[in-house]
Amino acid sequence: MLKRHWPSIRDYVLILLGTLCQAAGLRLFLVPARLASGGISGIAQLINHFTNWPIGLMIFLGNIPLFLLGWRYLGGRRFATRTVAAVAAYSLFADLLVLLPFFPPRGITDDILLNALYGAVVSGVGYGLVYRAQGTSGGSDVLARILNHWRGIPMTQSYLMTDALVVLAAGLVFGWKEALYAVIVLYVSGLVADAALEGGGTVRTALIVTDRMEPIADRILHEMERGVTILHGTGGYTMSSRPVMYCVVSRSEVQQLKTIVNEIDDKAFMVIGVAHEALGEGFKPLKNL
Repeated sequence: MLKRHWPSIRDYVLILLGTLCQAAGLRLFLVPARLASGGISGIAQLINHFTNWPIGLMIFLGNIPLFLLGWRYLGGRRFATRTVAAVAAYSLFADLLVLLPFFPPRGITDDILLNALYGAVVSGVGYGLVYRAQGTSGGSDVLARILNHWRGIPMTQSYLMTDALVVLAAGLVFGWKEALYAVIVLYVSGLVADAALEGGGTVRTALIVTDRMEPIADRILHEMERGVTILHGTGGYTMSSRPVMYCVVSRSEVQQLKTIVNEIDDKAFMVIGVAHEALGEGFKPLKNL
């Protein structure tokens, strides 16, 4: 019974861990340095500056209209459960952390650059864990998806529009130096979120066009112990049919693959690409996901 529900349990555990990271990044680094990095949490920081209202509570209230729009445009109940869990947990952690007796109320450091970088890294890890659990953190994430679904605006442009307005407002309230550092937070947290979402299993893919397919494939299979798939291609200039070899290797094996191809056919054509993850035999097992 537990095994059947394990994927859902795991997702909600990741959501709790992710939102705790987000709240820690917000409270330890971003709020003390007055870095409003976008989204509803950035707006909540700006309102808190003038009213001293609880940031977590304002994050939760600010997400209610976006949640209602998301229910309509982004899939109803399927969208709702993980989003509600993520927003509620993030809002709760954002206000509870500052009540802990050992929590530094003014953050860890006064250095704005350290606050920007560490705030981005910790928050980015949190975002990545929530995304890995198939959830959203509300705010600009939901608004960007709504704009993409409703008006066909690309996701990257939607994020840029929504977060840029918040950063602009932060520049007017906190100062333009803080706004410029907030842009760094946005950029770095996005990179870290991608890394946390996709994991550290970046691999390399290789497409090889050669007249000596069999000896190359044989050495890849037996020396590198990697699989090879033969695709059927057609030359655009000659229109003649010729095979194309496709294989996936780790980063450390790229040079060995190049050496094998060069030794057998130095006139071969090879393209090395990047894949974020490889699942199956020789890599991460699918059954462990």
